[in-house]
Formats: sequence, structure tokens, C-alpha cells
Amino acid sequence: MPEPRNLLHALVLARGWSYTDAAEEYRRVGRTIGDELGSDLYRTADVSEPTWRRWTSGRPMSPNPPAPRILTRMFGYPVSELMGPTPSAAVALEPVLNESDIAMTARDAAAHAGDAASSHLPDMTLDQLDDDVRVLAVAYETAEPLRAYRRAEELLLDAQEKLNRTQRPRQQARLYGAAGLASSLLSVAAFDLGMLGPATQFARTSAMYGQVIEHGPLQAYAHGVLAYLAYWARRPAAALRDVQMAKSFGGVGDVGRARLLAIEARSYAHLGRADEARETMRRALDPGAGLRDELHDDVGGEFGFEAPRAAMSHATTYLVLGDGARAEASARDALRLLGGTPNPDRQVEMQVTVDLARARLMGGELEGADEALAPVLATPAEWRTIGLVDRVSQLRTDLARPSLEQAHAARFLAEQIEEFVAVAAARQLPGSRRPAIEG
Repeated sequence: MPEPRNLLHALVLARGWSYTDAAEEYRRVGRTIGDELGSDLYRTADVSEPTWRRWTSGRPMSPNPPAPRILTRMFGYPVSELMGPTPSAAVALEPVLNESDIAMTARDAAAHAGDAASSHLPDMTLDQLDDDVRVLAVAYETAEPLRAYRRAEELLLDAQEKLNRTQRPRQQARLYGAAGLASSLLSVAAFDLGMLGPATQFARTSAMYGQVIEHGPLQAYAHGVLAYLAYWARRPAAALRDVQMAKSFGGVGDVGRARLLAIEARSYAHLGRADEARETMRRALDPGAGLRDELHDDVGGEFGFEAPRAAMSHATTYLVLGDGARAEASARDALRLLGGTPNPDRQVEMQVTVDLARARLMGGELEGADEALAPVLATPAEWRTIGLVDRVSQLRTDLARPSLEQAHAARFLAEQIEEFVAVAAARQLPGSRRPAIEG
């Protein structure tokens, strides 16, 4: 015997009515009331099968006129009670299950399945979205951060809108993946523009999208972003925890592994654990076993970690460790590698150039630092990201050392740096005094 879902349903079961029976009685009672009141609203009253299903579903609702008066006349209860729970022993029910009820349930099931089957998207629209995300990931290396942010925002909104239009698991998985990649790019762009809070939120969003579809490389990348954002918030211990979490996800290839090791090495350096930082950098240089993954290798671009970016990252870590000679060697290596590419990553090129200038200044070469920094100071304002601005600001701090305080060249360079920072796409983060983990 079905469990009554509300009082109306209980009374219908007790009478053994099918929808057809109930609708016929509803129309008869409506005509009677209409004749009494002289109202065509009641004389022509009818109830469709879907509406009757809703009334007997047990969900809270208030039927519109003329239903309340008709239902009250039919069953002898106010409509508020009919739509409410069945009182104990309110009616005596007999086990009733007729063909009409079974047919109605079958039609409801078929309608639901039909809705699900019709809620899908042409695969070509998903292919286009995937292509657009990949194009932006590759173009990010040479794109203005603000424009890249706006494009990534468009792609995220597109993926989210499409998720509302499909119920097919395969399509949903692809869209969650696209949304995760777009969120990661938004995180990087927000960071480049100096917005640490939104950058962190976008990275967490990306990680959650990756969790939904159990995408190890995406989760690893997002947690790696969270790691270096934690560092920028001057929390290197938290950065180390985040990178250890990132390393726990499966399916990550050699490129993704090298990226995480570079971030881990920086975290060790800022914790004063120099030996562990150097050992981690050594492991990062290991070419690995040839493992690949679809994010770091197949999409690549901003999700990659090519040799120039790795060399830049290690140069900055050596600066943190106070090893100017190795910092300069790594910076030169990065610039050499960039020089061998047709479209070098502009942000990496500028940032590693500042690292080269800092390394030279660390070795007492003021003229060499000035020479290296010249092309950086000519960078257009829209390209002055937080990674670049804070590196240049750190160099300004280095120029304040007593040994350089009276040097005319040092004072002139410091003035140029102040002008550079004053007009930038990003502003120096409050309290930030440390070079970036990566660009």
C-alpha cells in the first residue's frame, strides 16, 4: 500500500480513485458550485494530470482559485489541511493500486528521462570552449594581464552557463575541467595585477572543480598556486603545506613535478632551511622518467614549466639564500634559453632580468646591475605585474645599503625605480619584501 504523501493523497487512496476518477468528480463539483454561484469560473473548472500529481505530491503549495472551494466540497476539509500531512487515523485506507496509478508513474518517469535526454549541448560547442581555454593558456605568456583576466572571466562564465544546460555526465566533466582551467588562469591574472585575495579564491575554486571530476593534474596545479600565494602572504610554512598537498595528487607528469619542486625549494629557502632548498632544486633538475599529463604538457603555456621558467625560479631561490654567484648563473641560463625561443615569455624575461641585476648588485657590481635593469625600466605600465614590481622594489631596497648610499649612480637608479613602481598595472603588496616564487 503506498504511503500517503498528504491528506488529499490519503483520501484519494481511501476512495480508490484514479486520476480520471478524481478529474471527473472535480469537474462535476465545479459545475454544481458554478450553478449555485452563477460563475463560469467554476462551471468550466478542470484539473490536468500534472497538476493533480503536484497536489498529491506532499510538497507545500496553495492551489489557485477555483480549486480551494472545489476540493473542500469534494473532501470536506479546508484546502490547507488537504495539502498538509495526514493526521493519525484521519482516514481508513484500503490497499489500492490500480492501472491508472501505475500508468501515471510510468508517464512521469518517461517525462523526467526525456527532459534529461534533451538537456545536452552539441559537442562542437564544448570543443570550441576547450580550444579557447587552451589558446588563452598559451597566449598568456605574451598577453597583457588585464586583457588576459577579462578573457579568462568570459571563458569561466561560458563554462558555468553551459553546465546549466546539460545533464550528460560526460559533457559535465568536460565543462568542469574547462571551468577549472579558466579559474586557474583567473587566479594567475589576479595575482599579476596585485589582487592576492581574489587570486587565492580563484585558485581554491579551480581546486574544487578539479576535485569534482577527480582531475589530479588540475588539483596539483591549483594547490601549487595556493602554495606560492601563501608565500606572497608571508606564510612560507603554509606554502610548504600547500605544496605537499599538491604533490599528493596522482597523474602528474614530470613537468608538473618540476614546478612543484621549484615552489617547494622556495618555501624551504624562506624558512631558512638552505640544505633542503638546495636538495629540492637538485631534484627539480632531474629530467624524470618521461611521464606526461594532459594539463602541464598537452595544454602547456601558463600551465607548463619550461626550462627558462625553471631557471628563473631557481635564480630567485638562490637570491633568497644569499648566493649571488649561483643566482647570476641561473639568471643567465634563463635568458640564454629565452633567447633561443621565437616568442619568449615576456614576463619571465623581465623578471629574470631583475634577478640578474640583483645578483650583480649582491656581488658589488652597481654598473652591471644598472645595465641589466635598463630594459626593464622601459617596460610599459600594463606589463608591470606584481612579480615584476616587487622584484624591482626589492632592488630599490638593496640600493639603500650604506655602502651604496652616497653613490650618485645608486641614487639615480633608485629614483628611476620609484617612478617605475608609481606607474604600474599592479601595486606592491603591503609588507611584501620578498621576490616571487615564479612569474
